[in-house]
Amino acid sequence: MEGNKTMDAALYLIPVTLGGDDVNRVLPGYNLDVVCSIRHFIVENVRSARRFLKLVDKSIDIDGLTFQELNEHTDLASISHYLDPLEKQGESIGVISEAGCPAVADPGAAVVDMAQRKNLRVVPLVGPSSIIMAVMASGFSGQSFAFNGYLPIKDGERSSKIRKLEGRAWSEGQTQLFIEAPYRNGKMFSAIVAACRGDTRLCIAAGLTTKQEWIRTKSISEWKKFPLQKLEEAISKVPAIFLLYRG
Repeated sequence: MEGNKTMDAALYLIPVTLGGDDVNRVLPGYNLDVVCSIRHFIVENVRSARRFLKLVDKSIDIDGLTFQELNEHTDLASISHYLDPLEKQGESIGVISEAGCPAVADPGAAVVDMAQRKNLRVVPLVGPSSIIMAVMASGFSGQSFAFNGYLPIKDGERSSKIRKLEGRAWSEGQTQLFIEAPYRNGKMFSAIVAACRGDTRLCIAAGLTTKQEWIRTKSISEWKKFPLQKLEEAISKVPAIFLLYRG
């Protein structure tokens, strides 16, 4: 694939797939041209980033690229040089997350903040966002919604947080979104149905854009009657977003 040689230098925020390998299904051709034009990348995980780049174009010379890792373990005091190719050499840099859009519920936000403070050009590219797609498919309010990330792991603290989010959904008419590690999805579901009132609605959006995609919206009372085995088959070890809204 030929790169876009006239592309303006910038920090490009490059979305990736949410788990599937079909980049043509979820990413526009322009993105792929941008990717092929960039030699410097800031990534959440080097191995998965290299794999994504090979999916985009098998002819990419991976060894000719530079990678800087930025994830939850990175000391932010050590990343001041990450933008040097753009700031000092005028060469574009791409930011790649593990899944979906970089800088949204993602460590990449730190380098975007740094670029904005330095008045460098930042260009977000179009791509799949599990947060937005879950809201779209839930049937809940898209006028007002909040993403709350991970909830507390301890049972009591988690149940308290779920009830607070439920209260906000009812009092403010605001859709509440949160996530869990895929292997704990079942425990999260159990905590939600135990903590919430029967007429509160819960949407589970799992495996978005992949062959495992599974999206259901039901009241808590209805979820309590849902076949547990069928639910486990759909969400066990699959990335999922949980959404709460008033009945």
